[in-house]
Amino acid sequence: MTVGTIIKKAIKRLDLEGKLLTPDFYADAFCKEAQKAGVQYEDCNHVTKFTKTLNPEFQKELTQYRITTIAELARFLISRLNRTKPTICTELLDAQNTLIRRILQVVEVLHNAEASALAKEGIKLLNSNPSAMEYELYRQHWINFITTYDDSFLEKLKLFASVDRTNLKKTVQSIDLSKLHSQKDSQEKELKRVVSLLASSFVPSIASSVNEKIADLSKRLNDNPALIENSSIEDEIKSIIMLRIALDKNSVKEMIKSIDGVLDKLSLRLIEMIERSDDSTLEIQKIKKELESYNEDAGTSFSLAHKKLFIIATALEENTQILSKDLKNQNGEIKILSEKINKLELELQEAKNASKEDFLTKLFNKRALDEFLKIKEGEFERYGHNFSIVMFDLDHFKDVNDNFGHEAGDAILSAFAKILKKEARSVDIVGRFGGEEFIALLSETDTAGGVVFAQKIRKHVQDARFMYRGKRIEITVSAGVSERVKHTSLQNLINSADEYLYQAKKEGRNRVAYKK
Repeated sequence: MTVGTIIKKAIKRLDLEGKLLTPDFYADAFCKEAQKAGVQYEDCNHVTKFTKTLNPEFQKELTQYRITTIAELARFLISRLNRTKPTICTELLDAQNTLIRRILQVVEVLHNAEASALAKEGIKLLNSNPSAMEYELYRQHWINFITTYDDSFLEKLKLFASVDRTNLKKTVQSIDLSKLHSQKDSQEKELKRVVSLLASSFVPSIASSVNEKIADLSKRLNDNPALIENSSIEDEIKSIIMLRIALDKNSVKEMIKSIDGVLDKLSLRLIEMIERSDDSTLEIQKIKKELESYNEDAGTSFSLAHKKLFIIATALEENTQILSKDLKNQNGEIKILSEKINKLELELQEAKNASKEDFLTKLFNKRALDEFLKIKEGEFERYGHNFSIVMFDLDHFKDVNDNFGHEAGDAILSAFAKILKKEARSVDIVGRFGGEEFIALLSETDTAGGVVFAQKIRKHVQDARFMYRGKRIEITVSAGVSERVKHTSLQNLINSADEYLYQAKKEGRNRVAYKK
C-alpha cells in the first residue's frame, strides 16, 4: 500500500470521527492506518522507543494512562516533573473526576432532554476508564449542544408570563392562568360567532321553507361550535350549501311560472282589445260612408248615424279605460315580480360568489385561497406560526390544449388536483389559483419542508401516466417555494414564491426553485 493511500484513509478516518485536521490528530490517524495496513514507519514508533528507555514505574503509568502520541508523552513527563509529591496528581485527578461526575448528575435532572442525555453519556464514560480520544469526542458533543441550543420556544410564553431566560422556574411561576382562560374564552366566542354566521348562511334566501337537513346541521353547529374544527363535517357543510341553492332554484322556477301566466293573460287582453278596435274602426268607416250618402232631408238617418257614432265612441272609451286599468294592474304586478327577479338574481350572484370550490378540480378557488391566506397571516402575526407557500404551474400546458383539445386539458387539471389532494396533509390547504397554476399553503412548515412537499409532487407528476382517449400525455410541473418568516409581508411572500416559480421555468422546467 502506498503512502498516498494511507494519507487518504487517515483523512477519511478523521472525518468519520468528527475530528479537526490538526497535526496531532492527523499523526495519530496516519499511524493507525499504517499499522492497519501492516506498514511500519519510524515516526509512528517514537512513543514505544522512548517508553522503553524509562524505568518500569514510568512504563506502568504510561500503560495505565494509555499514552499513544509524542504530545501525550510530553504532557505526562511535564506533569511528573511538576509534581511536589507522587500522589498529588492522582488525588487531583480523582477530585476532578468526582466534581465532573457531580456536575453531570446535576445536569441530568435539569429540564432539558438533550442535556440530560449528554450527562448520562458522560457518567457512563467516566465509569469506563475512557481514552483521550473518547474524552475528545464527548467534549465535541457538548460543543455541538451549546452552539445549536435554541431557547426561542420561550417566546410562546410571553402572552401569559414574564420570560426570564436565566431562570426557567421563575418564568413558569409567573404564568398567569387567567390570561390563558381569557384567551381560550375569546377563541370560543370567536368560534361561536363564526359558526352562527355559517348557520345563518344555510337558510334559503328565496325559498320560504327550511329543509329538515339544514335545520338539523344548523342546530348541531350552534349547540357544539367545536364541530367546525372536525374535518369530517366539511362534506356535510358542502352538501347543505348545495341543498340551499337547490331550494332557491326551485322557488325561482315557481316565480317564473307565475310570470309566464301573467304575461299570457296580458297578451290575450291586448289581442282582444286590438280585435275590438278593428271592429270599431270598420263600424266607424261604414257609418262615415252612410253619412256621406245622406242629404239634408235625411235627418232621421243622420240622427241614427250620430247615435251609432256615439255608441262606437262610448265603446272605444270603455275599452280604452279597461285597457288602461288592466295595464296599470299588470304593470304593478310586473313591477313587483321584476323586483323579486332582481333580488333573486342578486341572491344567486352572492351565492355564486360565496362558493369556494373550483368547479373543475373541486379544489379551493382563488377567493377561498385569499381568505385562507389572510387567516394564516393573522396566525403568524399573533402567534408566530410560520407557514410556507408552494406555487405550481403545469409545464407546456398550452401545447396540451392545442394538440389534444381543451377536454384533454381539463382532464389533466383534474388529475393533477387529485395528486395534490393525495400528497397534502390534513392541515394543508391546496387550491387552483387560476388556469394551470395551483397553490399549496403548508402550515408550520419552513422552506426545507416546502421543498420536500414540492419535490414529492413533481416526482409524482413525472412518473404518472396521464391518458386521454388511449394516448399518453407527458406532463411535468414546476414549483416555487417561500416561507413567511423570511418576508416582511404576505404580499412579498406571494411575490417571492411566484418569482421562484418563474425561475424554475426559466431554468428548464420540471424543477423546484427556492432560496438556498
